[in-house]
Amino acid sequence: MARKPKIDRFNENVLAKYQIYNSILITLPFDTVTNTGVLLPLFKEVCDKGYEEKKNPTEIVESFFNLYQDNPSLKERHDLLFRFIQYIERQVVLFDAIEDAAFPVVNNMDGRGTLRSIKEEAQAKGQLEELKDYLSRFKIRPTLTAHPTQFYPGTVLGIIHDLDDAIRDNDLPQIKQLLAQLGKTAFFKKEKPTPYDEAVSLIWYLENVFYQSASKIYNYVQQNIFEGEDLDNDLINLGFWPGGDRDGNPFVTTETTLKVAKRLRKTILINYYRDIRDLKRRITFGNLQDKIAVLETALYDNFYYAKTAEPLSVDTLMNGLLEIREELINEHQSLFLEELQDLINKVKVFGFHFATLDIRQDSRIHHKVLTDIVEKTTELGLGIFPENYKDLSGKEQIDVLSKVSGKLDPSIFEEDITRATVESIYAIKTIQKNNGERAANRYIISNNGNELNVMETFAMIRLCDWDLPTVDVIPLFETVPDLRVSHQVMESLYSNPVYMEHLKRRGMKQTIMLGFSDGTKDGGYLMANWGIFKAKEALTEISRKYDVKVVFFDGRGGPPARGGGNTNQFYASLGPTVEDEEIQITVQGQTISSNFGTLDSCQYNLEQLLGAGVENELTNNEANLFSPENKQTMQELADVSYQTYVDFKSHPKFLPYLEHMSTLKYYGKANIGSRPSKRSKSATLDFGDLRAIPFVGSWSQLKQNVPGFYGVGTALKSFEDRGEFAKVIALYKESAFFRALIGNSMMSLTKSFFQLTSYMKEDKEYGAFWDVIHDEYLLTKRLLFKLTGYSELMQNEPAGKASIEVRESIVLPLLTIQQYALKKIQEISRSQSADAKDLEIYEKMVTRSLFGNINASRNSA
Repeated sequence: MARKPKIDRFNENVLAKYQIYNSILITLPFDTVTNTGVLLPLFKEVCDKGYEEKKNPTEIVESFFNLYQDNPSLKERHDLLFRFIQYIERQVVLFDAIEDAAFPVVNNMDGRGTLRSIKEEAQAKGQLEELKDYLSRFKIRPTLTAHPTQFYPGTVLGIIHDLDDAIRDNDLPQIKQLLAQLGKTAFFKKEKPTPYDEAVSLIWYLENVFYQSASKIYNYVQQNIFEGEDLDNDLINLGFWPGGDRDGNPFVTTETTLKVAKRLRKTILINYYRDIRDLKRRITFGNLQDKIAVLETALYDNFYYAKTAEPLSVDTLMNGLLEIREELINEHQSLFLEELQDLINKVKVFGFHFATLDIRQDSRIHHKVLTDIVEKTTELGLGIFPENYKDLSGKEQIDVLSKVSGKLDPSIFEEDITRATVESIYAIKTIQKNNGERAANRYIISNNGNELNVMETFAMIRLCDWDLPTVDVIPLFETVPDLRVSHQVMESLYSNPVYMEHLKRRGMKQTIMLGFSDGTKDGGYLMANWGIFKAKEALTEISRKYDVKVVFFDGRGGPPARGGGNTNQFYASLGPTVEDEEIQITVQGQTISSNFGTLDSCQYNLEQLLGAGVENELTNNEANLFSPENKQTMQELADVSYQTYVDFKSHPKFLPYLEHMSTLKYYGKANIGSRPSKRSKSATLDFGDLRAIPFVGSWSQLKQNVPGFYGVGTALKSFEDRGEFAKVIALYKESAFFRALIGNSMMSLTKSFFQLTSYMKEDKEYGAFWDVIHDEYLLTKRLLFKLTGYSELMQNEPAGKASIEVRESIVLPLLTIQQYALKKIQEISRSQSADAKDLEIYEKMVTRSLFGNINASRNSA
């Protein structure tokens, strides 16, 4: 029987079920007031009609109270709006659970980009040996980051998990009970989470999802592509930032880092213990049960009596399992070998570390710390640095930094940041000793702009009694100017004999991180993406010249504006001029739960990442090369877009608009994450200090997804005005890379809804600025239709578009309440007789409305 189109499968298995279960949800009383669920659909209807009639949010809310309430008091109004927020948050969860439950039905789990499809395609083309060769080298590394815009507490995650199971089974009584439980369970925290809290939340995904999905993929590759041979390549590495990412987060301490590493080790040992107990129930013959019991006891003692037990090493565990395997094969006809091999593969992939804990800090902090180290060690007469170090040229300082060594004592430093930075390096050594080298062997330098930034960090590492460090120094090039010089910076480093010796010890491999977040914030959508692509080409070329294997680590996050969107299409489009033996990406916030939140979605998306690498390598990726004409067109588009965006940023109303008309300042009050929403403690808003997440997120809350499209329309129009639009059409037809960019930008436009804020057009102070944004939106939309031939946005992805439309529809009343409250705040702020109590209520309303919208967007920040 022919498989139904994806949109039909979505409508039957997601949309229809949501309508049924939502009708149950709105009849459930969450408190003593029973009519909230009945009134919410009426409020939504008033919102839909109101925007059609071009009413503003205040008029819509007022008309609802006039129509359906009998002269309610102000308190009654506020109470009802807060209860609406409560219901809508739970509608989002319900839709998430239904979509997750339907994932394997809506998505083709054996379709293009999956392992089965990859193998069959390679067989058909006679490329099986090439596939095996590539998979023996290629790796993917999703890194879960400490940017938690996904903030469900563990209690809610548990309900979502159970709801997913109940929906798959169509267990109506259980669904009703879980929805009632969901209604009464708190969604938000009264206090900010600590970095350790964030780590524990994300370790839940490692323990319950990645552990099974990653090993299932590894097992498939070994059994079906390598036909049971041992596979030397671990194929999937996991990265982890909570507890290690210090950049702009004063709450991450050395104690936190060590505590998170300990929790990661304990969690993986518990998972192995569970598996080995299952094995013990099956392998009940010969003397093998005794051998399994020894390993079982050692694992138990190492996580339960960790302080007193004899430490178990990963080699001891692996050797024990291999010994059991040999006897199973030789004496017991390989009975239950597959179950044993599964555990062996897990130990190979996850070690005793589970995920690599990356350390990250800003280059400006490093410079400050190194300056303090120079002053203090000189004052103490330690002779590490020449007395005139600060007066030396940059090149001379690099020469000094290349030769330093020593054993700094953190306690000699009075500056907290110096002491903490030195301690963090000693922490890496401790973690490696306890959990293995892979547990923490990467130090990332944010805002890296030059060779000195890298050498300062490299010197600090060596000054911690570590002459031959087993740690990779990873520069992160973020801004457009930094990206432009990145290849020159790396050539200087490759030409440095001391740094090159370090690379030789690290297998002649250099990881370089490239940041979409600050790139987009700094240079706009097209230039950030094109700037990163060109930087990768230049870095690939210079690295190959020095026989260094460069690995790119992309700060992709979630939304298209931060490099997210369709990740798999993006990597499949890169072509032969960009090194492609590893795909390393950051994953954050709702993108973790939406792409990797269930066993099915996690396996599917990990396979798609593997498939993207294989497609780029084994298909004719020469086709992805840019012709000189297309490269020129792409460059011109990026240049015009960049200038348009820079001019927009320079508009005198740009920062005031964000500060006064958006939800920017409420991100810090929402207790979403441990990290402050800006780098400095200054009371004034400075663009350079502004974090990418609240920046991108605030535009998303306004439904004006500026970072994902601004400048694209003007760039396209420059070709239209010259009568050269055919050049852009040729680029679109011939470049998979450009098509991926345009597709992701379309997603940003699809999630925009300017009717929500059209009242701002009449604002004396900000009306003209709102028009600037809206005009660019309309221009971009018109010219994307002209470019693609579409008559509607995301026409080529009807199921994806339908999902977005349902989510946007669910949160429209929530956004209306948010804008209503923001308008009230503006009115109170402008009033001479401001009521502090009213202000507090409306500010709470705005803050509470953030959560549901963030979750509904799935990749909004």
